[in-house]
Amino acid sequence: MMHAHRRERHKTERLGWLRAAVLGANDGILSTASLLLGIAASHASRDALVVAGIAGLVGGAASMAAGEYVSVSSQADSEQADLRKEQQELQTDAAGEHAELASIYVARGLTPALADQVATQLAAKDALAAHALDELGISDRGRARPLQAAAASAISFACGAALPLLVAAITPLVALIPTMGVLSLAFLALLGGVAARVGGARIGAGALRVTILGAVAMTLTLGIGALVGRLHHCAGFTASKTSASCGAACAGPRGRPCAQHRSRPA
Repeated sequence: MMHAHRRERHKTERLGWLRAAVLGANDGILSTASLLLGIAASHASRDALVVAGIAGLVGGAASMAAGEYVSVSSQADSEQADLRKEQQELQTDAAGEHAELASIYVARGLTPALADQVATQLAAKDALAAHALDELGISDRGRARPLQAAAASAISFACGAALPLLVAAITPLVALIPTMGVLSLAFLALLGGVAARVGGARIGAGALRVTILGAVAMTLTLGIGALVGRLHHCAGFTASKTSASCGAACAGPRGRPCAQHRSRPA
């Protein structure tokens, strides 16, 4: 008696879109949070933070989509080239391709007679599909889909970037840096855990890995932002002090400023 076949769902079936979505969301959180932390450390205003965050969100989402589309399109082009080559070989040397397919099944443990029978039956149904799957490792389920990958990357990046941007928009400036750092790391840990759970890996390891790397990146940009802000403040203070001293000390006997600060006639 024939039983209805129950199709099983495996973790690897989700790796294509999962990779693009996780990469996009992780990059959105980490890059935007790092950017805003660096700007906040330089004592920028809230308006500057929000504008920079929006620009980072839009630019990052577009960049992720374009990069993912180009990358996956290259993979799709390679697959199409291999399929065209295989189709040509099937037309010019069907016997040799049949023997090659049968040898693959023999290497997997079938007897030569059974392997020849399996290759014959599969080729009778769809020879190109059989060779694509067993010789090239290409299947319809795992084929490269550039538009899907690009859309997943852009949307996930925008969602990830929106989290630190929201924190920058509503958190008081005095508590902005610690709040954004803690919440961004929490978001990264949650994302790493979810990705590990969906992919069938250990949740703790996935969350810890992305949290540590995120902390390193944000600490680096925070330090650079603080250094740039300090240098800018010192440069502005020195210029202001020099100008004031010159105005008081180098004026001539009739109260005229020195040649460096004297305005030129139009």
